[in-house]
Amino acid sequence: MNKKQTYAVFGLGTYGSAVAKELVNNGVEVLAVDVDETVVNAVASDFPYCKCADITDAEVMRHLGIENIDVVIIAMANYLEESVMATMLCKEAGVKTVIAKCANEMQRKILTKVGADRVVFPESESGVRLAKNLLSSGFLDAMELAKDVALVELEVIPEWEGKNLIELDLRKKYSINVVAVCRGEEVNINIDPEQALEKNMHLVVIGNPSKLNRLKV
Repeated sequence: MNKKQTYAVFGLGTYGSAVAKELVNNGVEVLAVDVDETVVNAVASDFPYCKCADITDAEVMRHLGIENIDVVIIAMANYLEESVMATMLCKEAGVKTVIAKCANEMQRKILTKVGADRVVFPESESGVRLAKNLLSSGFLDAMELAKDVALVELEVIPEWEGKNLIELDLRKKYSINVVAVCRGEEVNINIDPEQALEKNMHLVVIGNPSKLNRLKV
């Protein structure tokens, strides 16, 4: 059985708390951290692991055991310097995935340059949605359209390479429909079912979330 990913959320404002709560509610281990003791005291009952700490201090980060965390969400868009320092320290510690919240395009560029693997604009992606995407491990993006319908972007898995959609018959096997094929920035909705799939392609599919979970890679 695969080891569950561990998460840390730095910054427990509205957005950070929403991410952390959604993760905790789904049974995931989350380290919730904020530098403001008042904030920590206010939300401590929501999170089993809640700390007041300065995440711009390398020694403090070591004490937090950040090197053991798989995914760190830095939810401090109003504090660019702190976000930059936290991002750099996480990557230096070997954190595989660092996701940083930003307030504008300039911040996005800066955070990307210092190592953030993904940068999100909170007004376009809610904390709950981000958490759902993270829990859908193996999916590049996921959006719940209704209770039993989700739209998901996923990579072409190795078993599909060199085969076309007719051969794969994903609708029959997984009860899903492919609505677009992506390659880089190109998104093609006029799908050729006889085109062989390649490693660098992504598929956008729609279907029942429980069936989609069988496609996790």
